[in-house]
Amino acid sequence: MRKFVSILAGLLLMVSCGIYSFTGTSIQADVKTITIPYVEYKALRVNPSLSGDLTEALQEKFRKLTRLEQVDVDGDLELVCEVTGYDVSATAVTADEQAAQSRLTVTVKIDFSNKKYPEDDVTNKTFSAYEDFDATLALDAVEGELCVTIIEKLVEDIFNATVAQW
Repeated sequence: MRKFVSILAGLLLMVSCGIYSFTGTSIQADVKTITIPYVEYKALRVNPSLSGDLTEALQEKFRKLTRLEQVDVDGDLELVCEVTGYDVSATAVTADEQAAQSRLTVTVKIDFSNKKYPEDDVTNKTFSAYEDFDATLALDAVEGELCVTIIEKLVEDIFNATVAQW
């Protein structure tokens, strides 16, 4: 029984200090707010919904997995993102030199700042995620589904690199 109480006390101490949470984040207790502005789109190839979808997915991830209040400006944490690449390329070629498989790759650059703990800043970091699709399909036909999966991967990577610090 004593061992159980000691373990429970240790877990409560870690959570109450704000050093660790069961969602895997390591946000200090005095950090209360985050600002996640609209994701800028700077890629040459245009996807009109990607910025909005990525912005919403990032905000939702932080809302669900942290205790941080989201504010429009001057958050203790700020996550600024921009889409810098949106590219389609051939990844597999058939014997008669036709593309058999294509790949949609999305690249995002982030600047993450922690006003209270600047040593936790992550600046000018790039993340890429991709999904392959059958080259006989038009991008328009599969783009929505591909982007959902790519956004999930990007959001997970960005979250881990900023507040989970993995």
